[in-house]
Amino acid sequence: MSAVSEAMNRRMTLGMLSNRYGCEIEPPSATEVTVTSIADAIDSVRPGALFIPSTDTDAHQIETAQSLGAYAAVVPRAMRGTIRNPQIPLVYADLTEEQLGVLASTMAGSPSDSLAVFAVAGEDDESVEHNVRNLADFLHMLGNPVGVVSASDSQSLERFLNLRYPLSILDVQRTLAVCMEDGAAAVILALDKRTLDEQALQAVNIDVLGCSDTGSDEKRTRDFAARFGCVIGKHTHIARRTSESDLLAAQASSAYDESDAGALSLSIAMVLAAGVRKANIKSALRVSRDMQ
Repeated sequence: MSAVSEAMNRRMTLGMLSNRYGCEIEPPSATEVTVTSIADAIDSVRPGALFIPSTDTDAHQIETAQSLGAYAAVVPRAMRGTIRNPQIPLVYADLTEEQLGVLASTMAGSPSDSLAVFAVAGEDDESVEHNVRNLADFLHMLGNPVGVVSASDSQSLERFLNLRYPLSILDVQRTLAVCMEDGAAAVILALDKRTLDEQALQAVNIDVLGCSDTGSDEKRTRDFAARFGCVIGKHTHIARRTSESDLLAAQASSAYDESDAGALSLSIAMVLAAGVRKANIKSALRVSRDMQ
């Protein structure tokens, strides 16, 4: 997997897993076995891992995971009795994507609860990437340490993250945990298929969802976000360019072309939705104008 496996450092016993998700443990005496990370692919298994294969599994794959140091493996209930003499405990469960997201978030320390999480949607991948970069620059201008999750370039502050795309549920939680541990105050997620698997944002709390497609209504925006497992809760703000954000962007500099001014306006609308004071935004825009 990627370097972000370093962030999955919480502990959980198999007994806790059974109590929370109704799993069956074999042997039953293994309830006190403690796992320290979770892995969804063989190449991401580390000593102490709970192996949760993302594809169909078999006895050979379980044996390989055990040889790499896995302490236990999750297998479908339908496979009960098909794996002979396993050398590690087996957890029989059919976890939903939502349950897997909650488990991954718990093991990662619930990173999205400690970060301001911005998600950017748009008409196409190019516009999403452009708006993600503009928002990252603007948040940095406001004095926020920022992480970026995008197929074109993911970073935790100044550190490049070598990830495999599209990211899975586990990958996203690991990456958010890395950003949190590096000291990021905010993380920006690109909502596109290059960056994220379907349902990859399960158990990720989104604070602001920005949409550059001003013609889409709120239902379309919610439906689009739902493809990635992004649930728009009562604390999530949906932001689009407004006349106010357009005016602030126009006052920043006449040097912006139309696309850059539009991206800046969306960034302003998103940080306003996040609760940043207008005075702070104007101050940052003045600094930006003076530096040009």
